[in-house]
Amino acid sequence: MPTFILSALEVLTGIGLLFGGGELFVQGSVSLSLILGIPQLIIGLTVVSLGTSAPELFVSVGSVLKGSDALAVSNVVGSNIFNVLVVLGSSALVLPLKVESRLVRRDVPLLLAVSAAVWGMASTGKVTWQAGMALFLALVINTIWEIRTVQEGEEGVEEAEPEINVESASDGWIKASIRIGAGLLLLSIGSNFLVSGASSAASLLGISEAVIGLTIVSAGTSMPELITSLVAAIKGRTDLAIGNVVGSSLLNQLLVLSSCALTSGSRGLDVDQVLIQKDLPLMVLTTLACMPIFWTKGRISRVEGGALLSLYCLYLIDQIIPVTLPNLHDEFRLIVLCVIMPLAIVSIAFQVIIYWKDIRKIKKNNIIQTFSKN
Repeated sequence: MPTFILSALEVLTGIGLLFGGGELFVQGSVSLSLILGIPQLIIGLTVVSLGTSAPELFVSVGSVLKGSDALAVSNVVGSNIFNVLVVLGSSALVLPLKVESRLVRRDVPLLLAVSAAVWGMASTGKVTWQAGMALFLALVINTIWEIRTVQEGEEGVEEAEPEINVESASDGWIKASIRIGAGLLLLSIGSNFLVSGASSAASLLGISEAVIGLTIVSAGTSMPELITSLVAAIKGRTDLAIGNVVGSSLLNQLLVLSSCALTSGSRGLDVDQVLIQKDLPLMVLTTLACMPIFWTKGRISRVEGGALLSLYCLYLIDQIIPVTLPNLHDEFRLIVLCVIMPLAIVSIAFQVIIYWKDIRKIKKNNIIQTFSKN
């Protein structure tokens, strides 16, 4: 059998094992948490979100242990780009997403700040273990903040978290432990398959591991988030569809990237210059571009969802053209910079202007009503 086909089979097998392992890990962890008497809402905020990010964690840490730092970092960056453009876009196509909870008001600005901080940390070409420790401490603080705001009963939080089927998760602790163990085993084996297949494919195709990580690997490890958000959108739970994307993107940076940096030890986690110059800024820009959409009454229409998916298609083309049609790469980027980007910026600015005009009109009407009552 040709070597490339074997590599492709390794990648597909790895993605399948990661998906199955993540599902078993979530089921077992939820069951064990319920047995221990942990509130369902806190399980949704911690255990379930950790389960959907487990594939990224295992693949990226496994890549660092094998010396493939570029694959580890590009998996995190590519997964976040995939989450915002594909998962949100696909969910909006199923059902326009409208959000009225604190998830957008609090977590999206936090995601933007963390993304910008990660870009700054990586700009030197390395993410040191000290930076990894700082990211991990930020994760601990954010988790405590999440739990405290839940316990304070902040409005709209309960509707935004994953629903947990108590009956299906009420197995004994032995079954729960077996599921956790089986899930971790599948995650470990699947990550080895995926990293090995991706590295071999990169060598055979003559492209960098960073490109493979930004495309195939990141899309494969983000499948749990995509399926979770699509199911949530079909059920009409739009808060969960968006909250899953934001929460997973935060965990990718605060948990996965910090774990990779700490695993790298004193040598630090090497970051490819292409990631620093192009993909990390794009990760920040995709988050920034979504904020005006969220501001406009927290709604993502089907048209906006289609636009997000179209942007990801352009991103994929930009990754593929240098390998397949290198002569057209400069022309393609010129079209993107001179035509598509200005249209996107004008569209976003138009939405922001409309939003602030509506806000001013509402405030003016409130003032008039207050004076008329007096």
